[in-house]
Amino acid sequence: MQFLVSAGEASGDMYAAEVVSRLSHLYPAARFYGCAGPKLQARGVEPVIDAADISVVGLAEVVSHLPRIYGEYRRLVRVAGKNPPVAALLTDNPDFNLRLARRLKALGIPIYYLVAPQAWAWRPGRVKTIREVVDKLFCLFPFEEPWFRERGVDATYIGHPLAGLVRTQASRPEFFARHGLRADRKTIALLPGSRPGEIVRHLPVLLEAVGLLRRRFALNLLLATPSGFHSHRALTSFREPLEALSIQVVENETWDCIGHADLAFAASGTVTVEAAVLGTPMVTFYKVNSLSWWAGRPLVKVPFLCMVNLIAGRLVVPELMQAEMTPSSLAQAAEALLANPEQSDRMRAELASVRAALTCQGDPLGLAADFIAQSLPAGALEDAGLFNLSGRK
Repeated sequence: MQFLVSAGEASGDMYAAEVVSRLSHLYPAARFYGCAGPKLQARGVEPVIDAADISVVGLAEVVSHLPRIYGEYRRLVRVAGKNPPVAALLTDNPDFNLRLARRLKALGIPIYYLVAPQAWAWRPGRVKTIREVVDKLFCLFPFEEPWFRERGVDATYIGHPLAGLVRTQASRPEFFARHGLRADRKTIALLPGSRPGEIVRHLPVLLEAVGLLRRRFALNLLLATPSGFHSHRALTSFREPLEALSIQVVENETWDCIGHADLAFAASGTVTVEAAVLGTPMVTFYKVNSLSWWAGRPLVKVPFLCMVNLIAGRLVVPELMQAEMTPSSLAQAAEALLANPEQSDRMRAELASVRAALTCQGDPLGLAADFIAQSLPAGALEDAGLFNLSGRK
Protein backbone atom coordinates (compact mmCIF):
# COMPACT_ATOMS: atom_id res chain seq x y z
CA MET A 1 0.00 0.00 0.00
CA GLN A 2 1.48 3.33 -1.10
CA PHE A 3 0.63 7.00 -0.72
CA LEU A 4 2.04 9.79 -2.89
CA VAL A 5 2.72 13.02 -0.97
CA SER A 6 3.78 16.32 -2.52
CA ALA A 7 4.65 19.52 -0.65
CA GLY A 8 6.84 22.30 -2.00
CA GLU A 9 6.78 24.88 0.80
CA ALA A 10 8.20 24.73 4.34
CA SER A 11 4.74 25.19 5.87
CA GLY A 12 3.20 22.61 3.54
CA ASP A 13 5.99 20.20 4.40
CA MET A 14 5.17 20.62 8.09
CA TYR A 15 1.41 20.16 7.61
CA ALA A 16 1.74 17.16 5.32
CA ALA A 17 4.19 15.53 7.75
CA GLU A 18 1.53 15.59 10.47
CA VAL A 19 -1.02 13.96 8.15
CA VAL A 20 1.53 11.31 7.18
CA SER A 21 2.25 10.67 10.86
CA ARG A 22 -1.45 9.96 11.49
CA LEU A 23 -1.79 7.77 8.39
CA SER A 24 1.36 5.86 9.37
CA HIS A 25 -0.21 5.16 12.74
CA LEU A 26 -3.38 3.88 11.08
CA TYR A 27 -1.53 1.87 8.42
CA PRO A 28 1.91 0.85 9.77
CA ALA A 29 2.90 -1.09 6.65
CA ALA A 30 2.14 1.75 4.23
CA ARG A 31 4.88 3.32 2.11
CA PHE A 32 5.01 7.06 1.39
CA TYR A 33 6.92 8.72 -1.44
CA GLY A 34 6.84 11.93 -3.47
CA CYS A 35 8.04 15.53 -3.28
CA ALA A 36 9.25 15.92 0.28
CA GLY A 37 11.00 18.48 2.43
CA PRO A 38 12.92 17.78 5.66
CA LYS A 39 9.89 17.17 7.89
CA LEU A 40 8.24 14.75 5.48
CA GLN A 41 11.52 12.95 5.00
CA ALA A 42 11.90 12.71 8.78
CA ARG A 43 8.50 10.96 8.85
CA GLY A 44 9.74 8.34 6.39
CA VAL A 45 8.56 9.80 3.07
CA GLU A 46 10.93 8.73 0.29
CA PRO A 47 11.95 11.87 -1.65
CA VAL A 48 11.61 11.21 -5.36
CA ILE A 49 11.98 15.01 -5.44
CA ASP A 50 13.46 17.20 -2.72
CA ALA A 51 10.97 20.01 -2.08
CA ALA A 52 13.78 22.58 -2.02
CA ASP A 53 14.43 21.90 -5.72
CA ILE A 54 11.05 23.31 -6.80
CA SER A 55 10.64 26.14 -4.26
CA VAL A 56 10.78 29.36 -6.30
CA VAL A 57 8.71 32.55 -5.85
CA GLY A 58 7.88 35.19 -8.46
CA LEU A 59 6.75 34.97 -12.08
CA ALA A 60 10.05 36.12 -13.52
CA GLU A 61 12.08 33.98 -11.12
CA VAL A 62 10.14 30.83 -11.99
CA VAL A 63 10.79 31.18 -15.72
CA SER A 64 14.53 30.56 -15.44
CA HIS A 65 13.90 27.44 -13.34
CA LEU A 66 11.13 25.95 -15.48
CA PRO A 67 13.22 23.35 -17.35
CA ARG A 68 14.57 21.90 -14.11
CA ILE A 69 11.18 21.97 -12.35
CA TYR A 70 9.51 20.33 -15.35
CA GLY A 71 12.17 17.61 -15.30
CA GLU A 72 11.45 16.91 -11.63
CA TYR A 73 7.72 16.85 -12.34
CA ARG A 74 8.14 14.30 -15.15
CA ARG A 75 10.27 12.12 -12.90
CA LEU A 76 7.62 12.06 -10.17
CA VAL A 77 4.88 11.26 -12.71
CA ARG A 78 6.95 8.33 -14.05
CA VAL A 79 7.44 6.93 -10.57
CA ALA A 80 3.72 7.27 -9.81
CA GLY A 81 2.89 5.41 -13.02
CA LYS A 82 5.18 2.52 -12.09
CA ASN A 83 4.15 2.53 -8.41
CA PRO A 84 0.49 3.62 -8.33
CA PRO A 85 -0.49 5.00 -4.91
CA VAL A 86 -3.82 4.27 -3.27
CA ALA A 87 -4.22 8.06 -2.86
CA ALA A 88 -2.31 11.31 -3.30
CA LEU A 89 -2.00 14.07 -0.69
CA LEU A 90 -0.99 17.30 -2.42
CA THR A 91 -0.16 20.28 -0.22
CA ASP A 92 -0.05 23.92 -1.35
CA ASN A 93 2.28 24.77 -4.29
CA PRO A 94 -0.60 24.86 -6.83
CA ASP A 95 1.43 25.59 -9.96
CA PHE A 96 3.21 22.28 -9.51
CA ASN A 97 0.58 20.26 -7.67
CA LEU A 98 -2.46 21.03 -9.83
CA ARG A 99 -0.52 19.93 -12.91
CA LEU A 100 0.51 16.81 -11.01
CA ALA A 101 -3.08 16.24 -9.88
CA ARG A 102 -4.34 16.17 -13.46
CA ARG A 103 -1.86 13.44 -14.41
CA LEU A 104 -2.59 11.41 -11.28
CA LYS A 105 -6.34 11.76 -11.76
CA ALA A 106 -5.95 10.30 -15.26
CA LEU A 107 -4.41 7.24 -13.58
CA GLY A 108 -7.52 6.87 -11.39
CA ILE A 109 -5.79 8.01 -8.20
CA PRO A 110 -7.95 9.86 -5.60
CA ILE A 111 -6.64 13.38 -5.00
CA TYR A 112 -6.77 15.02 -1.55
CA TYR A 113 -5.57 18.62 -1.53
CA LEU A 114 -4.42 20.33 1.67
CA VAL A 115 -4.10 24.16 1.80
CA ALA A 116 -6.47 25.56 -0.81
CA PRO A 117 -4.91 27.40 -3.76
CA GLN A 118 -5.64 31.11 -3.38
CA ALA A 119 -7.94 31.23 -6.39
CA TRP A 120 -10.13 33.65 -4.42
CA ALA A 121 -7.26 36.15 -4.59
CA TRP A 122 -5.91 35.67 -8.09
CA ARG A 123 -6.20 33.43 -11.14
CA PRO A 124 -9.78 32.34 -10.34
CA GLY A 125 -9.77 30.26 -13.51
CA ARG A 126 -7.93 27.58 -11.52
CA VAL A 127 -11.23 26.69 -9.88
CA LYS A 128 -12.21 24.75 -13.01
CA THR A 129 -9.11 22.57 -12.69
CA ILE A 130 -9.64 22.11 -8.95
CA ARG A 131 -13.24 21.09 -9.52
CA GLU A 132 -12.19 18.55 -12.16
CA VAL A 133 -9.20 16.90 -10.50
CA VAL A 134 -9.49 17.30 -6.70
CA ASP A 135 -11.69 14.81 -4.82
CA LYS A 136 -11.47 16.70 -1.52
CA LEU A 137 -10.12 20.16 -0.75
CA PHE A 138 -9.12 20.87 2.86
CA CYS A 139 -9.35 24.61 3.63
CA LEU A 140 -7.40 26.32 6.41
CA PHE A 141 -9.23 29.67 6.38
CA PRO A 142 -12.93 30.04 7.26
CA PHE A 143 -13.90 32.14 4.23
CA GLU A 144 -12.52 29.56 1.78
CA GLU A 145 -15.06 26.73 2.19
CA PRO A 146 -18.14 28.74 1.07
CA TRP A 147 -16.15 30.39 -1.73
CA PHE A 148 -15.08 27.05 -3.23
CA ARG A 149 -18.39 25.27 -2.58
CA GLU A 150 -20.26 28.00 -4.44
CA ARG A 151 -18.08 27.09 -7.43
CA GLY A 152 -18.68 23.35 -7.28
CA VAL A 153 -15.60 22.20 -5.36
CA ASP A 154 -15.97 19.63 -2.55
CA ALA A 155 -14.30 21.78 0.10
CA THR A 156 -14.23 21.51 3.89
CA TYR A 157 -12.86 24.00 6.43
CA ILE A 158 -10.79 22.06 8.98
CA GLY A 159 -9.28 24.98 10.91
CA HIS A 160 -5.71 26.18 10.71
CA PRO A 161 -3.04 23.81 12.07
CA LEU A 162 -0.97 26.69 13.39
CA ALA A 163 -3.72 27.71 15.82
CA GLY A 164 -2.99 24.56 17.81
CA LEU A 165 0.66 23.96 16.94
CA VAL A 166 2.33 27.33 17.47
CA ARG A 167 3.65 27.93 20.96
CA THR A 168 6.88 28.96 22.64
CA GLN A 169 9.07 26.15 23.91
CA ALA A 170 11.04 28.10 26.51
CA SER A 171 9.90 30.67 29.04
CA ARG A 172 10.93 34.27 28.44
CA PRO A 173 13.61 34.22 31.21
CA GLU A 174 15.02 30.93 29.86
CA PHE A 175 15.10 32.20 26.29
CA PHE A 176 16.67 35.52 27.27
CA ALA A 177 19.30 33.80 29.42
CA ARG A 178 20.20 31.29 26.69
CA HIS A 179 20.86 34.06 24.16
CA GLY A 180 22.27 36.69 26.49
CA LEU A 181 19.40 39.12 25.92
CA ARG A 182 18.72 42.08 28.19
CA ALA A 183 15.28 42.29 29.77
CA ASP A 184 15.41 46.09 29.87
CA ARG A 185 15.55 46.33 26.06
CA LYS A 186 12.88 46.05 23.38
CA THR A 187 13.24 42.85 21.36
CA ILE A 188 12.70 42.70 17.60
CA ALA A 189 12.49 39.46 15.59
CA LEU A 190 13.57 39.73 11.95
CA LEU A 191 11.74 37.25 9.72
CA PRO A 192 12.87 37.91 6.14
CA GLY A 193 11.67 34.56 4.80
CA SER A 194 13.15 31.08 4.52
CA ARG A 195 14.03 31.07 0.81
CA PRO A 196 17.47 32.29 -0.30
CA GLY A 197 15.87 34.77 -2.72
CA GLU A 198 13.79 36.28 0.08
CA ILE A 199 16.89 36.73 2.23
CA VAL A 200 18.72 38.53 -0.58
CA ARG A 201 15.79 40.84 -1.38
CA HIS A 202 14.58 41.61 2.13
CA LEU A 203 17.51 41.55 4.52
CA PRO A 204 19.40 44.63 3.24
CA VAL A 205 16.27 46.78 3.70
CA LEU A 206 15.62 45.31 7.16
CA LEU A 207 19.19 46.01 8.24
CA GLU A 208 18.88 49.67 7.25
CA ALA A 209 15.56 49.92 9.09
CA VAL A 210 17.13 48.42 12.21
CA GLY A 211 19.95 50.95 11.96
CA LEU A 212 17.38 53.75 12.04
CA LEU A 213 15.53 52.27 15.01
CA ARG A 214 18.71 51.87 17.05
CA ARG A 215 19.08 55.66 17.08
CA ARG A 216 16.05 55.85 19.38
CA PHE A 217 15.69 52.46 21.09
CA ALA A 218 17.99 50.08 22.96
CA LEU A 219 17.26 46.79 21.21
CA ASN A 220 17.73 43.05 21.32
CA LEU A 221 17.83 42.00 17.66
CA LEU A 222 17.19 38.44 16.51
CA LEU A 223 17.31 37.03 12.99
CA ALA A 224 15.23 33.83 13.04
CA THR A 225 16.24 31.20 10.47
CA PRO A 226 15.46 27.53 9.79
CA SER A 227 17.82 24.89 11.10
CA GLY A 228 21.13 24.78 9.24
CA PHE A 229 20.62 28.14 7.53
CA HIS A 230 23.37 29.98 9.41
CA SER A 231 26.00 28.72 6.98
CA HIS A 232 23.85 29.08 3.85
CA ARG A 233 25.54 31.13 1.14
CA ALA A 234 22.53 33.49 1.00
CA LEU A 235 23.30 34.56 4.56
CA THR A 236 27.10 34.50 4.64
CA SER A 237 27.44 37.74 2.67
CA PHE A 238 25.53 39.55 5.45
CA ARG A 239 27.74 38.32 8.28
CA GLU A 240 29.63 41.60 8.76
CA PRO A 241 26.57 43.94 8.80
CA LEU A 242 24.77 41.52 11.13
CA GLU A 243 27.68 41.65 13.55
CA ALA A 244 27.98 45.43 13.22
CA LEU A 245 24.34 45.80 14.29
CA SER A 246 24.68 43.15 17.04
CA ILE A 247 22.02 40.97 15.42
CA GLN A 248 22.01 37.38 16.64
CA VAL A 249 21.21 34.64 14.14
CA VAL A 250 18.96 32.16 15.95
CA GLU A 251 18.35 28.83 14.23
CA ASN A 252 15.34 26.56 14.67
CA GLU A 253 13.73 28.67 17.44
CA THR A 254 11.46 30.82 15.31
CA TRP A 255 8.39 30.51 17.52
CA ASP A 256 10.38 31.46 20.63
CA CYS A 257 11.93 34.40 18.77
CA ILE A 258 8.49 35.65 17.74
CA GLY A 259 6.68 34.84 20.96
CA HIS A 260 9.19 36.61 23.19
CA ALA A 261 9.63 39.64 20.89
CA ASP A 262 7.97 43.00 21.36
CA LEU A 263 7.76 43.35 17.59
CA ALA A 264 8.29 41.21 14.50
CA PHE A 265 9.33 42.33 11.04
CA ALA A 266 7.56 39.53 9.13
CA ALA A 267 7.69 38.64 5.45
CA SER A 268 4.13 38.22 4.21
CA GLY A 269 3.28 34.52 4.35
CA THR A 270 2.82 31.76 6.88
CA VAL A 271 5.04 33.45 9.45
CA THR A 272 2.51 36.28 9.80
CA VAL A 273 -0.11 33.73 10.85
CA GLU A 274 2.38 32.29 13.35
CA ALA A 275 2.97 35.77 14.79
CA ALA A 276 -0.80 36.33 15.01
CA VAL A 277 -1.27 33.06 16.91
CA LEU A 278 1.52 34.06 19.30
CA GLY A 279 -0.01 37.54 19.68
CA THR A 280 3.11 39.45 18.67
CA PRO A 281 2.66 42.89 17.05
CA MET A 282 4.17 42.97 13.59
CA VAL A 283 5.03 44.98 10.51
CA THR A 284 4.67 42.93 7.34
CA PHE A 285 6.43 43.35 4.01
CA TYR A 286 7.34 41.61 0.78
CA LYS A 287 9.34 42.34 -2.35
CA VAL A 288 9.79 40.38 -5.56
CA ASN A 289 11.51 40.95 -8.88
CA SER A 290 10.11 44.14 -10.45
CA LEU A 291 8.90 42.27 -13.52
CA SER A 292 7.08 39.73 -11.33
CA TRP A 293 5.35 42.54 -9.43
CA TRP A 294 4.43 44.43 -12.58
CA ALA A 295 2.97 41.31 -14.21
CA GLY A 296 1.34 39.79 -11.11
CA ARG A 297 -0.11 42.66 -9.08
CA PRO A 298 -3.00 43.46 -11.49
CA LEU A 299 -4.12 39.83 -11.21
CA VAL A 300 -4.63 40.02 -7.43
CA LYS A 301 -8.27 40.85 -6.62
CA VAL A 302 -8.28 41.12 -2.82
CA PRO A 303 -8.11 44.28 -0.67
CA PHE A 304 -5.12 43.09 1.37
CA LEU A 305 -2.00 41.06 0.64
CA CYS A 306 -1.20 39.92 4.18
CA MET A 307 -3.15 36.85 5.32
CA VAL A 308 -3.72 38.29 8.80
CA ASN A 309 -5.60 41.23 7.31
CA LEU A 310 -7.55 39.00 4.94
CA ILE A 311 -8.72 36.82 7.83
CA ALA A 312 -9.68 39.87 9.90
CA GLY A 313 -11.36 41.54 6.94
CA ARG A 314 -9.68 44.83 7.81
CA LEU A 315 -6.22 46.36 8.15
CA VAL A 316 -4.84 44.98 11.42
CA VAL A 317 -1.11 44.99 10.66
CA PRO A 318 0.86 47.32 8.36
CA GLU A 319 1.55 46.00 4.85
CA LEU A 320 4.64 47.45 3.17
CA MET A 321 4.88 45.74 -0.21
CA GLN A 322 7.33 46.24 -3.06
CA ALA A 323 8.12 49.98 -3.47
CA GLU A 324 6.53 50.74 -0.09
CA MET A 325 9.09 48.52 1.60
CA THR A 326 11.80 51.04 2.43
CA PRO A 327 14.04 51.40 5.49
CA SER A 328 12.27 54.58 6.57
CA SER A 329 8.73 53.18 6.14
CA LEU A 330 9.62 50.01 8.07
CA ALA A 331 11.27 52.00 10.85
CA GLN A 332 8.35 54.44 11.06
CA ALA A 333 5.76 51.66 11.34
CA ALA A 334 7.84 49.83 13.94
CA GLU A 335 8.47 53.00 15.97
CA ALA A 336 4.72 53.66 16.19
CA LEU A 337 4.29 50.29 17.92
CA LEU A 338 7.43 50.32 20.07
CA ALA A 339 6.81 53.84 21.38
CA ASN A 340 3.05 53.44 22.00
CA PRO A 341 2.06 50.55 24.29
CA GLU A 342 -1.64 51.35 23.74
CA GLN A 343 -1.24 50.82 19.99
CA SER A 344 0.59 47.54 20.54
CA ASP A 345 -2.11 46.37 22.94
CA ARG A 346 -4.83 47.17 20.39
CA MET A 347 -3.01 45.12 17.78
CA ARG A 348 -2.64 42.20 20.22
CA ALA A 349 -6.40 42.25 20.80
CA GLU A 350 -7.03 42.19 17.05
CA LEU A 351 -4.57 39.31 16.65
CA ALA A 352 -6.42 37.36 19.36
CA SER A 353 -9.57 37.63 17.23
CA VAL A 354 -7.66 36.31 14.22
CA ARG A 355 -6.45 33.34 16.23
CA ALA A 356 -10.02 32.60 17.38
CA ALA A 357 -11.21 32.65 13.75
CA LEU A 358 -8.59 30.02 12.85
CA THR A 359 -9.53 27.63 15.64
CA CYS A 360 -11.90 24.69 15.10
CA GLN A 361 -12.82 21.80 17.35
CA GLY A 362 -10.34 18.96 16.98
CA ASP A 363 -6.92 18.67 15.33
CA PRO A 364 -7.18 19.95 11.73
CA LEU A 365 -4.48 17.67 10.34
CA GLY A 366 -5.84 14.68 12.23
CA LEU A 367 -9.26 15.42 10.75
CA ALA A 368 -7.74 15.50 7.26
CA ALA A 369 -5.93 12.18 7.80
CA ASP A 370 -9.04 10.50 9.21
CA PHE A 371 -11.13 11.70 6.28
CA ILE A 372 -8.59 10.29 3.81
CA ALA A 373 -8.51 6.95 5.66
CA GLN A 374 -12.30 6.69 5.83
CA SER A 375 -12.73 7.42 2.14
CA LEU A 376 -10.06 5.09 0.75
CA PRO A 377 -11.35 2.16 -1.32
CA ALA A 378 -12.09 -0.69 1.11
CA GLY A 379 -10.68 -3.25 -1.30
CA ALA A 380 -7.30 -1.56 -1.39
CA LEU A 381 -7.07 -1.64 2.39
CA GLU A 382 -8.14 -5.25 2.64
CA ASP A 383 -5.70 -6.31 -0.08
CA ALA A 384 -2.95 -4.64 1.90
CA GLY A 385 -3.96 -6.54 5.05
CA LEU A 386 -4.34 -3.30 6.98
CA PHE A 387 -6.88 -2.05 9.48
CA ASN A 388 -9.14 0.86 8.74
CA LEU A 389 -10.45 3.34 11.28
CA SER A 390 -13.11 0.95 12.58
CA GLY A 391 -10.48 -1.71 13.26
CA ARG A 392 -11.89 -4.01 10.56
CA LYS A 393 -9.32 -6.01 8.61
